[in-house]
Parts: sequence; structure tokens; C-alpha cells
Amino acid sequence: QVPLVESGGGLVQAGGSLRLSCAPSRRTRITYIMGWFRQAPGKEREFVAAVNWSSGNTDYADSVKGRFTISRDNAANRVYLQMNSLKPEDTAVYYCAASPSGWGTRDFSSWGQGTQVTVSS
Repeated sequence: QVPLVESGGGLVQAGGSLRLSCAPSRRTRITYIMGWFRQAPGKEREFVAAVNWSSGNTDYADSVKGRFTISRDNAANRVYLQMNSLKPEDTAVYYCAASPSGWGTRDFSSWGQGTQVTVSS
């Protein structure tokens, strides 16, 4: 497991943008599938987006397609989630996660502490 640290959350008005960032908390080169998940109050944690670090292949939840973009910076050893056209229903705690191999939610074995994103209407 690789400890992960997220940053970039905050309060934004509907229609606004935020960029989340995630990196390992210790000196570890990322070689996994990196993903973002979110959990809203009273709801289960849900998948948002993921990227294969090696191939660059990405996957998105239908609810964020066309609005969110996941990207990786190999030199900085970071993964980002650019969130545009934010909606109040995007309000949640966002978690960065790493999977050694598979794309399924249960494959993600390393998790960050989460960063709060609040979108006001």
C-alpha cells in the first residue's frame, strides 16, 4: 500500500471549477492505476475517474463525463482531477486511490484521507 495525500478541495459556486491533486506521501514512483472516488453525506462511496499510469487510458463515471478530466504528471509524480461546470450534486469528500492492477473498486487498496469539495447553488 502507498499512502496518498490529496489537496485542492474547497468551496465553489455552481458552474465553477476546481482542480484536485494527489501524490504519494512518501518517495514512491506511481506505476498503478490511479483513481478518484467521492462520498456524499448519507451516500456510499462512488467511482469518479481513473487513469492507467502506464498507458494513459482513462475511465469516467457517466455523471462526470465531459465535465471532469483526470490526468497524470509523470515528472511530478502526481495525478490530477480537473473539475469544470461543477454542480451542487458534486458536493462530497473526494478520495484519491491506487490500484496495483484492476479497475474495479475493490482493486483499489491504497487511499488518501480525502478532501472536501462543496458546490453552492
